[in-house]
Amino acid sequence: MRRLLPFFVAAGIVVPSVASAQQWVSINVGGFAPRSADARGDTTKGQSNDVLVNNLDFLAFNIKDFNAATIEGEYLVGLGDKFEGGLGIGVYSRTVPTVYTDFVNSNGSEITQDLKLRIVPFTATVRFLPLGHHNGIEPYLGAGVGVMNWRYSETGQFLATDKTIFSGNYVGSGSATGPVILGGVQLPVGSWGVGGEIRYQSAEGTLPSDQGFAGTKIDLGGFNYLFTVRFRF
Repeated sequence: MRRLLPFFVAAGIVVPSVASAQQWVSINVGGFAPRSADARGDTTKGQSNDVLVNNLDFLAFNIKDFNAATIEGEYLVGLGDKFEGGLGIGVYSRTVPTVYTDFVNSNGSEITQDLKLRIVPFTATVRFLPLGHHNGIEPYLGAGVGVMNWRYSETGQFLATDKTIFSGNYVGSGSATGPVILGGVQLPVGSWGVGGEIRYQSAEGTLPSDQGFAGTKIDLGGFNYLFTVRFRF
């Protein structure tokens, strides 16, 4: 019993302090821009293993076509005056239509496909506020880890090695873990506040080998540009 006494004393101190800490719910809306073609995948052997980069060799699209809206919700709790901890979940989804660059159907129509990428990030972060919490502008920097639940698919018409055309649907999905780095500024307005944030995420998914994708990996990294609204409770 004596050995447990320090634990109960510590719990009696920590629980009230956590319960009394400032807490917020933040809604973040903005855009996600995947990493550019020259930064995607492992290029140590002179050739990328990223499926989108390799698809550029024979399909007509740009990596920037995958830029799209993103939205996330985040729970934040104050850890003293100059730190915050956060848990969040978001969603990004984009479908890019494309065609073969050098081949068409026998009737002259395009050979069309849809490339679709969806990422649902679960993040845990810690933020440092150098000026602390006050009634003015509050800049911050932060870092953490993200678990990226992802799904990538290619659906439509495809060209076989014998130049025949067939329809297909190829899917890869999974979860990948990687670092998250962020920076932003917030402006408290009473019990709520507004701000802006830039967030970088990095992770890489492994595609199934039996689906015939043009690469073995899908790069899930990129930048989130966010407008934030938070509510204190």
